[in-house]
Amino acid sequence: MKYLFLFITTFAFGQQIKYVDFKSVSGQLSINSSQKTISGNVDFDFDVLQPIDTIKIDAKNMEFSNVQIDGKNVAFNNTGKELQIINSFQKGKNHLTFTYNAKPKQALYFVDIENKEVQIWTQGQGRYTSNWFPSFDDVNEKLVFNLGITYDAAYQVVSNGILKEKTQKGNSFHWQYEMEKPMSSYVLMLAIGKYDKKISESKTNIPLEYYLENKDVSRFESTYRYSKRIFDFLEKEIGVKYPWKIYRQIPVRDFLYAGMENTTSTLFATRYVVDSIGFIDRNYTNVDAHELAHHWFGDLITAESSKHHWLQEGFATYYAALAERDIFGEDYFYSKLYDTAQQIKFASRTDTIPVLNPKASSLTFYEKGAWALFVLHESIGDRAFKKAIKSYLKKYAYQTVNTENFFDEIRKVSNFDLEKFQKTWLESTVFDTPTANALLSKNKAIQIRLEVDKFKKTPLAEKKDFFIKTLNSDVYHSVKEAIIDQLENEKYEAKKELLIIAMKTNDIQIRQTVAESLNKIPEDFRSEYETLLDDKSYQTQEIALYWLWRNFPEHRTAYLDKSKSWIGFNDYNLRTMWLSLALSTPDYAGNPDELAAELINFSTTKYEATTRQNALEKLIAFKIINDQVLSNLVASTTHHMWQFSKFGRDTIRMLLKNSEMRASFERILPNLTPDEQFQLNRLLKE
Repeated sequence: MKYLFLFITTFAFGQQIKYVDFKSVSGQLSINSSQKTISGNVDFDFDVLQPIDTIKIDAKNMEFSNVQIDGKNVAFNNTGKELQIINSFQKGKNHLTFTYNAKPKQALYFVDIENKEVQIWTQGQGRYTSNWFPSFDDVNEKLVFNLGITYDAAYQVVSNGILKEKTQKGNSFHWQYEMEKPMSSYVLMLAIGKYDKKISESKTNIPLEYYLENKDVSRFESTYRYSKRIFDFLEKEIGVKYPWKIYRQIPVRDFLYAGMENTTSTLFATRYVVDSIGFIDRNYTNVDAHELAHHWFGDLITAESSKHHWLQEGFATYYAALAERDIFGEDYFYSKLYDTAQQIKFASRTDTIPVLNPKASSLTFYEKGAWALFVLHESIGDRAFKKAIKSYLKKYAYQTVNTENFFDEIRKVSNFDLEKFQKTWLESTVFDTPTANALLSKNKAIQIRLEVDKFKKTPLAEKKDFFIKTLNSDVYHSVKEAIIDQLENEKYEAKKELLIIAMKTNDIQIRQTVAESLNKIPEDFRSEYETLLDDKSYQTQEIALYWLWRNFPEHRTAYLDKSKSWIGFNDYNLRTMWLSLALSTPDYAGNPDELAAELINFSTTKYEATTRQNALEKLIAFKIINDQVLSNLVASTTHHMWQFSKFGRDTIRMLLKNSEMRASFERILPNLTPDEQFQLNRLLKE
């Protein structure tokens, strides 16, 4: 009977949403940053729809006490993955309370900063929120969340919804946040840090809050340059008022992705915190628009399963593109569509998974999903498309949806052949190039771009006049960049005239393409190439400095003197490049030990992963390696960002091929932390 009982209750868990409707949850939480733990008291209100003997809440590696239903102790089972409440539940309302504590292995991250400061943030997308707060991995279970958090008074604390109350408790503040509408658990969030805040308001009177770390206050304008404009545009374009009471944007250190659309409070990576020069190469505009669009397509209505994930990512990608069109113009919009079409076509050679598949790639869900919407929008017309979108959002507000739900609304406004559309764009991995090119060719710049592409296999002598004419025209810069790309393998003397014309355009992006295309710089092009060092682009300056230093040893001192005060992006790309070049230049002025110490310091845990990786890459490439560098490299293997930890493992594997390096790693092993020792031992044994 024991096994039969387990089968029945397990089946019930899978069907729980049919038996139980969770309405709301309130959590009063405390966080211990030194122990990296979270604890609190939790209250759930739920309705039992049909009699059931066990109710489950997802909860990974948590401890529970004082578990009560309507104020009375109740039997429960903690599986390590779920809290199971065992009772003879009958139809009606219930109130569940308990206390919990956890030391999350993921989803709640503690990032140490200098001077014992810390930044704390969450990332729940997927099935991860249940690592730090008892909740629901099933997106179909939506409820109203209200969190209260007690933390050090020196910090800002942010969660979902409106800040209802902030009260002092000794050296701490208690921040009470409240939501009015239900949402899925994966968009529940916390962010804690030392921030400055600026407040604005949308045209529809929605409060807009923009956060930056105290050290970055001079970057508010350049980081959030188009944020309010994007908000106002999307409300108008979508045709449905922003569905929540407030909107915040908060950069966090060592974030796992570009951004995350937690309801009312988007988190994004600090790499997008830029000054006016950094804005040229790395601005927040697209991520800003994408995450905001998710507040309709993802937060308001949520795909019922990963098969329909394009209803979130395809929509957010497409509406972000529309917002960028409003800001940067038609040529920008069509050029991005053209570029993503090329990416999708190339990927389709090996990618056999279509849009309507839970295992589809990010490129497929995001970019091909957006392309599908572009085709649909153009096919049925702007008025019909907007009418369907408005109806779709209002009909399924605060619910979950599938592709057929969306198509039902399209059918109400158009006789468009959705069956053929689905087969072509959502169920096939082949990219419909003829349809795409027909739509793209509405744009003059793309017409010329397609002409340029036809010349890829044509000898330069036969296409040179056309290229010169195009470079001298006022056509969009991406077309001219495509010409430079075609010249990469041509002999210098044959392409020199074209390169000079490209440089004389004074377009930063075209000039950057020239910088990237020339690894070997001829002497008679040196003075022209040196002008790139003065371009207002940190990316161009880094490329130009490196290749000039490589190609002209006799001028290294001059290049280093010119660039010795450069810093670059907030990952110190120019400073770390300068240090590595200065250390690799014999007899260059300065104290080599001090320069090496500075570069090595950038690879320590004082800095974000991107800065650390920048420094480690340069230290290893220029063979500036000692025990501290190796220890910092091993430390990267334990980082929560998989990209950084993978870099660390792959680099160590490469170094271990050298017997002297292997001996050095073995020597430092006893001085590492237990986690670092574990990672290094695994690599040594491979």
